[in-house]
Amino acid sequence: MPEELLKPVFIDAFDLDDAWFQSLAAILDKGHVYTITKGSYEGQRRLEFDFVVVRVKKPSHQIIPIIPEGMNIPAPTDMEYIQGYLSYLLTGTKTETEDYTYGERLVEPKVRIKQNIEGKELVQDMPLNVNQVEEVIRIYKEKGFGTNQAIMEIGMPSDIKLVDPPCLRLIDTRIRYGKLHFVLYFRSWDLWGGFPSNLGGLQLVKQYIADEIGVEDGEMVAVSKGLHLYEYSWELAKLRTNKTIDQLPGMRRE
Repeated sequence: MPEELLKPVFIDAFDLDDAWFQSLAAILDKGHVYTITKGSYEGQRRLEFDFVVVRVKKPSHQIIPIIPEGMNIPAPTDMEYIQGYLSYLLTGTKTETEDYTYGERLVEPKVRIKQNIEGKELVQDMPLNVNQVEEVIRIYKEKGFGTNQAIMEIGMPSDIKLVDPPCLRLIDTRIRYGKLHFVLYFRSWDLWGGFPSNLGGLQLVKQYIADEIGVEDGEMVAVSKGLHLYEYSWELAKLRTNKTIDQLPGMRRE
């Protein structure tokens, strides 16, 4: 039998709406179907890229997906939700039931320490005293644009022990040609609902940082080895892209 190799996919999109539509079409043609053994919707099937790079040239042009009139499918997100998501990304607020939020990791990160003292488990959050968004702005304003060090990290080594570790792990930045660009890495990523909401919110963060630095808003490049569609959204994706089951070779593989 011929050796099976990973099948990387590159999507070159104009705006975020175009990126979402192209990604849906590509995953239906090139995705791999497997059963989830650990993670969200355990026991169900996912259609997933082996590896994908999504480049968006003008992400601010159209931030939310456009659902054509008369197409009877729900919009995966809207600007009201994305504006709320922006607040989530730029504040450290979290509930008692949350292990983390992206906003906490960005602007008010803490390390959770568990100790067993006299038979009792004590949990303490130790602040790291850094606001990564403010640091990125400071680095570029004070040190100029010739650096590769202005990166914001979401993930921590201890996340591997969480039931639901962060999907977004890195927000890397670059200023080139007078514009601020984001390079993102998602370990796992829901294409139907997560993709448009995540990129919409991150685009607003990028615009905020660019304004603070005094540069133009630039491109967005997202990388993932886990961009996927859960089985419940396969029919929605087919409707949005006008594909039929006969056009989905990936769905015949396990």
